[in-house]
Parts: sequence; C-alpha cells; structure tokens
Amino acid sequence: MDLHHPFVAEFPGHVEAIRSLKTADGRFCAWFEEYHTLDDKICRIEEDVEYASDQQIDELKFKRAKLKDALYAAVQKQESVASRAVAVR
Repeated sequence: MDLHHPFVAEFPGHVEAIRSLKTADGRFCAWFEEYHTLDDKICRIEEDVEYASDQQIDELKFKRAKLKDALYAAVQKQESVASRAVAVR
C-alpha cells in the first residue's frame, strides 16, 4: 500500500494548471514543496522509519490537509482565469 499522497496524483485532471503555477507563482511553488516535505515526513512516520506521537502525526496531517486545500484553491483560480481568457478570445 502506497502511503504517499503526491499532489499531482491526487488531482490528475489539473496537471497543466499545476505546472503553470509551479513555474509562475512563487507562493504556490513554496506551498507545493512544503506539502511534499510534509507528505514524506508523514510517510516515514507511518512506515515506522521515524517516530512521532499520535498528536504530532495528527498535527502534521492537519497541516498537509490545509496545504492541499490552499493548493487546490490556487489551481481552481488558475483554471478559472485561464478559461475566462479563452472565452474572451
């Protein structure tokens, strides 16, 4: 069972918007990196490579979920802007 939750794998229909944001938006890129760093840490804990208390793992998962929400909101906004730009043409 794969414990990792890569953002692109979670939202495969949004790959182009994610790529665009990673190259054009520094804040998105920082969140994206932080999300994957947290995901790796959580996986190491769940695989018993590292130790964390239940409270610590819950806090990490909560932070990862908040980042995922922020990243997805940015993706939706990017796609909305892109679709309006296409509609105007």
